[in-house]
Amino acid sequence: MTGATTPVGRTEGSGGAGNVALVAKREYIERVRSRAFLFSTLLLAGPAIVISLIPLGVRLVDRATVTRVLVVSSEPALADQALGTLDQFLNTNTAERGAPTFTFERLDDAGIARRLVQDGAVAGAMTVERGTDGGLDVTVLSVGGLTADRAQLLQVGSFAVGILDWTASNPGSTNAFIIPGFRVTDPNVSTGTAATDGGDTLDPAEYASRRIVGIVFVVLSFLTLVFYGLWVASGVVAEKAGRVMELLISAATAPQLVIGKILGIGLAGLTQVSLVLLPALLALLASGEIGNQVLGPDAAAAPSLAGLSPGLLGAFLVYFVLGFALYAALYAGAGSLLSRAEDLQIIALPLSIPAIMGYFPAVLALSGGSSAFIRFASYVPLWSPFVMMARLSIGRVEPWEIALSVGLLLVTVPVVTILAIRVYRAGVLLYGQPPTVGLFLRTLRG
Repeated sequence: MTGATTPVGRTEGSGGAGNVALVAKREYIERVRSRAFLFSTLLLAGPAIVISLIPLGVRLVDRATVTRVLVVSSEPALADQALGTLDQFLNTNTAERGAPTFTFERLDDAGIARRLVQDGAVAGAMTVERGTDGGLDVTVLSVGGLTADRAQLLQVGSFAVGILDWTASNPGSTNAFIIPGFRVTDPNVSTGTAATDGGDTLDPAEYASRRIVGIVFVVLSFLTLVFYGLWVASGVVAEKAGRVMELLISAATAPQLVIGKILGIGLAGLTQVSLVLLPALLALLASGEIGNQVLGPDAAAAPSLAGLSPGLLGAFLVYFVLGFALYAALYAGAGSLLSRAEDLQIIALPLSIPAIMGYFPAVLALSGGSSAFIRFASYVPLWSPFVMMARLSIGRVEPWEIALSVGLLLVTVPVVTILAIRVYRAGVLLYGQPPTVGLFLRTLRG
């Protein structure tokens, strides 16, 4: 008497973990050994290295540019004195070549100066005020408009302003000279300890490094999630077009196949990201030393990895893994509705639109924006892998915001995966039907 047999590939008593591992291993090996993996790795590594060398390019271009800075003070006489001292002290060495390093302009309204900085009309606004101890407090507002070396020059200039103010105010006095307080703050982005003017104390070198690291993370996440999402969809379409899916579905369940594909291709994606990030981070680390060798020593442009912390790297891995799982499930479900590889272009653009919509607010966040929409976008699961990483890269994010963002992803990923499995299971039987919205909705309803 012949008993019931288990389909080939099914694992009895193991919960299907063996099938998931086999599918994941097959997908990983197939992707990593392909020429497309090699070419795409080289294609992604090139731009990543170029982005990492941006600080070096900025230093080169900055040598020939003039930085516009506003000078603000509640004391008109102090404002005039600071303006004249800064101009004479910082621009004297460049008079011979006829290209001053700075242009200083006096402005009496601190509120207008702040708005001009936020709008990008000027590189910075330098506020000079007298403290209770008689010394000067200098605050420079800037939204990434000052490079590290020019911020350092302004600090030297503020020291000269303090000396001249001390000698003019205390002729023949025995009062000790008080070194002027100096800090650079960003009116939009929180990056340190709270300051009295609404901004936070900001290290220009670290801020520049954070922006570069953020750009690398956001661009790499966007390209990788979309690229590998299409890879998931194309693999499903190829299996269905060759009738391989019918054999696979008889050897393993739809959940095992979908989860195995996501795990295998996701691990391939992490492998590629590691291969791309390593040379990019090495280039970022070396950019400061290269600049010192080519352009001359500059202590303010030291190694550019100040903005890369273990916490930020860990956050990138978390958002990359969850973001990939979400987008891979979407692409797998959509790909199962197609019968021909030629039809893949029909769903490529619609499925890429959510990622594109999340990429733009991420770019705004990297530019120093902190509007309500950007904060909202950092919570939306389809956008948070890009936007929240941008916010984390250049600014301080409250712990509850991170918890909310990750929590929403953790809830959304299994829900979307379950729906993708339902679509995948139904898609096995759908041959020759165009992938319409109505068809997609019917498969979701089962």
